[in-house]
Amino acid sequence: MKVLILSVGTTRAPLEESLAQHAPDGVIFLASQESHPVAAELVREYGGSFRHHTLLLEDAESLLESYQAALKALRKALEWEATAIVADLTGGTKPMAAGLVLALTGRGVVFSYVGGERRDPDTGRVVSGAERLRLLEDPTARLGLKEWTAFTRAWNALNLGVALSELDGLLQRPLSPSEERFYRAMKGVVEGLMEWDRFRHERALALLAPSLPVALAVAEAWGHGAKVRVLKGLEDLLPHLRAIVEAAGKPTFALLQDLLANAERRAELGRFDDALARLYRALELAVEADVHERLGFVLKDPRTWPEGFPESLRERVLRPRGLMELLDAAFDLDLAFAQTNTLAQKLYGEKNRIQALLSRRHESILAHGTRPVEEEDYRRVLDFLTALDPRLSPLAPWPRF
Repeated sequence: MKVLILSVGTTRAPLEESLAQHAPDGVIFLASQESHPVAAELVREYGGSFRHHTLLLEDAESLLESYQAALKALRKALEWEATAIVADLTGGTKPMAAGLVLALTGRGVVFSYVGGERRDPDTGRVVSGAERLRLLEDPTARLGLKEWTAFTRAWNALNLGVALSELDGLLQRPLSPSEERFYRAMKGVVEGLMEWDRFRHERALALLAPSLPVALAVAEAWGHGAKVRVLKGLEDLLPHLRAIVEAAGKPTFALLQDLLANAERRAELGRFDDALARLYRALELAVEADVHERLGFVLKDPRTWPEGFPESLRERVLRPRGLMELLDAAFDLDLAFAQTNTLAQKLYGEKNRIQALLSRRHESILAHGTRPVEEEDYRRVLDFLTALDPRLSPLAPWPRF
């Protein structure tokens, strides 16, 4: 079913031309108080050949009312199960035409306009009989604005798989060389973030390092502020990613902060069980990173242990029966190496509080129970960590559009 949405002015001829040329199965008239009689005349004379509905505007010079009426017209067309929708913006006031375009761009609607070269010198209107209908391309379709909007929505929702699909859709369109470079580079950026989110840091850097500068350079050349802001924000995070890669798997505070940022992304998605499980690992990693930073060896790798490492701690360090035993072992290790006021010792001193904070984690279906973790359970543990030591704060979140 082909439906014509027709904005109605006080001149009949261009409206009749549009009806004749489009030959619609259904017509939705957008009329003002002044032009309603014209719409009624058209229905009387031609309504027998198409289904019709009229929407009446109280104020034809209101852009908001025109916009809302156009949306109602679209809903009506969809109720009629339209397979093709044409919006003719010839008649009516300029706000009516503007509202029609604002409401219907990016929705698969074809626009049309009845003009003509011969015009009355007094009124400026096309001379009757000299009308010519033109189909107008929706510019948002050519520019891929619908796909880009869907991309940014998915990006902001951390739904990177959908974001990647939208970029693939954009790359199937006819593109200018700069658009091709930008969208292909953005694909590399998204793929890099997906790898980063999976803790595949080396692969993430290999994708982001070449792609991010290209995307940023094109965005700057275009003068697109939001794109530049987001890409610059990611560029600021690259040194942190590079530090993780250069550490080659060693437990560092850079890796710990990245783990906390990953937990925050899970929490943003409402996946608090996953988020809290990451914080449990973060507590273990905090001990390992603290030992590595101060004493220069990897707690879980005996090959790196220095002379004088207590053999009595070997099993407790390599195969602890839980976080509490690891804290005990780290505390004894600091005593053996005459270390004082360390992060490991601070965590040891908070053992009872940590056990209480993690009780909900142990009741989680991802641990030993069946109860879901709530946001406040997750937040209490994260707040404890960030208050204990500034190094236990999440890396800055990925920027949003």
